[in-house]
Amino acid sequence: MASAPIAVVTGASSGIGAATARQLAAAGYRVVLTARRKDRIEAVAAEIVEAGHEAMAYELDVTDRAAVDTFATAFRKIAVLVNNAGGALGADPVATGDPADWRQMYEVNVIGVLNLTQALLPALIASGDGTVVVLSSTAGHASYEGGAGYVAAKNGARVLAETLRLEIVGQPVRVIEIAPGMVKTEEFATTRFRGDTEKAAKVYAGVAEPLSADDVAETVTWAVTRPPHVNVDLLVVRPRAQASNSKVHRELP
Repeated sequence: MASAPIAVVTGASSGIGAATARQLAAAGYRVVLTARRKDRIEAVAAEIVEAGHEAMAYELDVTDRAAVDTFATAFRKIAVLVNNAGGALGADPVATGDPADWRQMYEVNVIGVLNLTQALLPALIASGDGTVVVLSSTAGHASYEGGAGYVAAKNGARVLAETLRLEIVGQPVRVIEIAPGMVKTEEFATTRFRGDTEKAAKVYAGVAEPLSADDVAETVTWAVTRPPHVNVDLLVVRPRAQASNSKVHRELP
């Protein structure tokens, strides 16, 4: 196990992050789970260890650059960085959107990715076969009403990945963007609507099978475990019921 490659997963306390940590561990990586909620990542890490794999939890706020830099000093080589930490706040139109929500989304979805990627890039290069994964969203590729703040943030993450790939070509590091569409997790919509479970439920109402966190984690793991010369630049994954951000088939009750 000591020789197994290291994978760092941000936002690993629940949802896609936790599922990705589990699946990368099962694929043979030593997984480092980071998130702000120490108790949650410790629980997920313990679950992974109980399953016979290697994992550790590290409490980290990706928007705190000093904390990120301290975290990075622990690693000489890293094989994989999964930039998963992010999220949406509100669904207000541009005319009435709260700038504080926009700022917070940008800090987590873009600056958080920048912080971790900058801090760990030397260790990724030193591995001789590194991979940076950016979990963006279909929101970063097409706008929709009520989503401008989140769309702007995820578009920033998308452009960061595209530009990084151009800038480090020739280095032994791949840059992969995974852009999920509608994913039903325990927290995403509830957090977006500040705990309003009724509004959160309406996001998925009538959709027979939205994507699950495991669906996205399996996609990430597949992309990461391709041969080193294979770079999955962009992979968009949606449920069959979702043709676009604004066109979703909903079955009537």
